[in-house]
Amino acid sequence: MTTTVSLDKIDLKILQALQHNGRLSNVELSERVALSPSPCLRRLKQLESTGIIRGYAALVHPSAVALGLQVFIRVSVDKANHLRDGFAESVRKWPQVLRCFALTGETDYMLHAFFSDMESFSHFILDTLLAHPGVVDARSSFVLQEVKNSTVLPLDHLQTAE
Repeated sequence: MTTTVSLDKIDLKILQALQHNGRLSNVELSERVALSPSPCLRRLKQLESTGIIRGYAALVHPSAVALGLQVFIRVSVDKANHLRDGFAESVRKWPQVLRCFALTGETDYMLHAFFSDMESFSHFILDTLLAHPGVVDARSSFVLQEVKNSTVLPLDHLQTAE
């Protein structure tokens, strides 16, 4: 959860710079945003403490670590609230699922998952996902080619506080 704060042009420059390279030192970052290091660090800490910056991570290439089978799984669950809540809680514990979205429309959830091979995918679907008491249907689509994969949010449109 984030706290609503007013972002100015310098805050947006900090966010844009870090989205492209999260390993910038404070000195490098301050040079890129044309601010001295101390105020730059203060602003960075505020962006972190308010939750605007959620964290920092190394982005690992899945196929380099034998996780080349990328799948999107559309899941329909029983409409009983306790089963829906139990499903969401379970998904958070499944390491194969990197992202899960609750959706509107025909599908209740969209899972984005990675597997080493078809056997591990099959095991997950049959023994974990379909075995869950809240799941009534699951449909999968395998990724053939990744056309775009970015972690950079489009911040250019934001109105800034002056």
